[in-house]
Amino acid sequence: MKVEENSKFMNKSPKTLKIIEVIESYIQSGDKNHVTDFLDISTAFSLKEISDIILEETTKLTESKYCYVAYVDPENKDSVGISFTKMTHECDMYEEIGEARFPVRKDGTYGGLLGYSLDTGKSFYTQDVTTHEAAHGIPEGHTPVKQFLSVPVFSTDRITGQIVIGNPKRDYVDKDLEIIEKIAAFYGAVLENLF
Repeated sequence: MKVEENSKFMNKSPKTLKIIEVIESYIQSGDKNHVTDFLDISTAFSLKEISDIILEETTKLTESKYCYVAYVDPENKDSVGISFTKMTHECDMYEEIGEARFPVRKDGTYGGLLGYSLDTGKSFYTQDVTTHEAAHGIPEGHTPVKQFLSVPVFSTDRITGQIVIGNPKRDYVDKDLEIIEKIAAFYGAVLENLF
């Protein structure tokens, strides 16, 4: 193993290493047995632990600066960001309470660019958020986002979460979407097992 490869595992707990191993094996092979084997022991992990590692892996693998990992609250359908990079002054408060909650609207949609993949059930990316049909501007005080990639998370036949990344070091390509869709498939299996 090269020194660079070995360094990515320094200071990681055995639990963290197990999640990373399962995610990376699934990305490389697409073999669902890796995920199934993990689900047998997933109750030993908190949703926050798994979500934090998903944030770390998605940003690393796509060279993205920002990430938002959310689940859909099974009771009220709110989008609940459990792991996220700070992009507004409210993020400190969200981090303190342990979540960033975005309520579903009365019509059952989420709206805007952040809600687009939840509303349509489709993955997408754009190199310029201002040109996307769902964009309606960036909220005041929000860190500017130019490039954006969003993937809905499915558990069986329903949307149970979302992974969003932004501002990579280079343009997003189809391979990035494919990687995040695989990570989303893993996350969807975890969410189905937990909820």
